Amino acid sequence: MRSLTGIVKNYAWGSPTAIPAILGTVPDETPQAEYWLGAHDSAPAKVDGTTLDRLLADEPQLLGGPVNERFGGKLPFLMKILAAAQPLSLQAHPSAEQAEAGFAAEEARGVPVDDPKRTFKDTWPKPEVLVALSPFEALAGFRDPKRTVALFDELQPREPLESLIGPLRHRGAEAGLAEVFLECLCPDDEHKAMVNGVLAAALPHEHDKSPLGDFARLALRLDEFYPSDPGILAALLLNHFTLKPGQGLRVQADVLHAYVQGTGIEIMASSDNVVRGGLTHKHIDVKALVDLLDFSPSTPQIITPTPVGGGLARYQTPDEQFALWRAELSPDRTVTLPAQQMSRILLVIEGHVDVMDARGQHKAELVQGQSAFFDAGEDVTLKGSCLAFLAAPGLHEAI
Repeated sequence: MRSLTGIVKNYAWGSPTAIPAILGTVPDETPQAEYWLGAHDSAPAKVDGTTLDRLLADEPQLLGGPVNERFGGKLPFLMKILAAAQPLSLQAHPSAEQAEAGFAAEEARGVPVDDPKRTFKDTWPKPEVLVALSPFEALAGFRDPKRTVALFDELQPREPLESLIGPLRHRGAEAGLAEVFLECLCPDDEHKAMVNGVLAAALPHEHDKSPLGDFARLALRLDEFYPSDPGILAALLLNHFTLKPGQGLRVQADVLHAYVQGTGIEIMASSDNVVRGGLTHKHIDVKALVDLLDFSPSTPQIITPTPVGGGLARYQTPDEQFALWRAELSPDRTVTLPAQQMSRILLVIEGHVDVMDARGQHKAELVQGQSAFFDAGEDVTLKGSCLAFLAAPGLHEAI
């Protein structure tokens, strides 16, 4: 077992208090958006007087044979605490093939990796799962366009929307959604007038307890941070929902999504590839976005963890880069950590836990906000009263 310290990332949409409350640190009045626990070279966690990426480069056997063989000596997952006080940008992530092609193309053009207009930061895909620690509001995937048209019709905005949303009525679902969404990426004064008309019509429904009320509140909340932005119309094309604490949302490549508000645990492939599609002042690569987005209507992939015994429950996904377990432990029993053949990271969210070796000898105590890295082959048992999350590579034959 090795004590691990993550890296706080400050972004404008972050909460100044949520991450400090978990870590037990003093808020510094900055928006702390994410807390990274992994070996991504842009913000590797600290361990044993060095950084996790350097440790694993020097001692790749700590990852485990299956991981080294499949991922070339790289820790394939990144675990985060995410705390959104404001809506994030509309975004999507590439598949492995899209990431490799996009990265190679930008390298060939000589675009520096730290250039604000750079889209592909590495060659990895970025599937991810967000597990809610608080009620967590999110957007993911395109809603059935017939339902979207019905909501706009019920809202009755003062500015005619037919020139924009007409394709949702008259074309096939996928073609209509693609046309309308792409139109929202080309803002002009007419589009801004449409947004303002929608906002004016939304105000009387702000407190309605109905799908129309949810629709109206989303538009008004987005306008707080992106005034009159046509991206608001794009966001209103998406499924809008709130995760209950403990529920997970899986976001695969090609799905447009945005996190609106809440605190959660994220597990993802160790990548920083984000292709933005609106509600942002950052670079929007329209071609890359069109090439990777799936415009088919879809239902959000909401995951409930499956109990596996001893207070452990796993968020089942097909992703080979990561696996995630939720641990709700009580003092009257011990649990053995799974995925022994591979390296793992444990993060304690509430309470405390004793870490013991295979013989039951006490090794350390972890309390709220602390985390640890476990080497491949390390046989570990836990006992305590806590809520914690365990991350490992998702190689199913080794779990």
